[in-house]
Amino acid sequence: MLSRQHKLLLMKIVSLFSVVRGYNIPIIILAQYLSAIFILAPEKRALDILLDFKLFLIVFASAVTIASGYIINNFYDSQKDLINRPNKSMLDRLVSQKTKLSVYFSLNFLAALMAFIVSWRAFLFFSAYIFIIWFYSHKIKRYPIIGNLTAAFMAVIPFFAILLYFYNSISFEEIENHRSHFAVISAHAMFLFLLLLIREMIKDLENLKGDLANNYHTIPIIYNEKVSKQIITILTFLTVIPVYILVNIYDVGYMDIYFYTCFIVLLFFLLYLWKSNSKEQFLLLHNVLKFLIVSGVFCIVLINPSVLWHGRELISNY
Repeated sequence: MLSRQHKLLLMKIVSLFSVVRGYNIPIIILAQYLSAIFILAPEKRALDILLDFKLFLIVFASAVTIASGYIINNFYDSQKDLINRPNKSMLDRLVSQKTKLSVYFSLNFLAALMAFIVSWRAFLFFSAYIFIIWFYSHKIKRYPIIGNLTAAFMAVIPFFAILLYFYNSISFEEIENHRSHFAVISAHAMFLFLLLLIREMIKDLENLKGDLANNYHTIPIIYNEKVSKQIITILTFLTVIPVYILVNIYDVGYMDIYFYTCFIVLLFFLLYLWKSNSKEQFLLLHNVLKFLIVSGVFCIVLINPSVLWHGRELISNY
């Protein structure tokens, strides 16, 4: 049997895991590596990418920065979460605010150090990323539209980190030959950005009571739920643009199955959205978007599934 002290320590570890949303970090790491293997550098062997130490530092710095971002966001939202997420909030409060800040600064220092090992450009990139996350949590998220846009933008920044890493090693003369890679990753990023933006607006509807009590100026508070639903509908139809680019202009292999499935799901999503008027219903819509985003990460392998079918090619000639 564990002693009371050990049980408390275990609960604090679980609490900190909840604060940094540790269940999201592996998904982000996987998404970055799959993007590198199947989109950014398909001409390279997967093993070469997996064993690239500097790329590992970029991916690890991204994960650490995002974890620290969840901490500072939790720090500023502690009062709001008592209303919107009472159960999670009580778990998160097992770790003191002082401890959260200490871990926050330690993670940011670690991320900056790893980025500096890669290059001074990476250091500047992650320093700016850390500042944007802090400024968003401290100020921006309280305001409509710009808060939603910033939140969605921050979520796709890690993919541009690895994009810049690969392009940094390419000479100016070779950039023209890699334009298609840039276009594909940009279209993927645009599709992901729109899904994340829709999710942020759904969260505003879901967290209406807590936002109102803490003087957050979100779209449903300043205007009304109907305006939010209209904007979400427009954003949903805008996802057609990046999908058209990916499916009809560039070759994404079997991943077009994922995009067609998304369209079907999003149509039902919109139908249910206009019938929704409770926190539980908006939470369901939120979870549907989460599922689409996470499944999209795993579906990146559909771009070239032969890499999985012929796994021995990963280590051939090594």
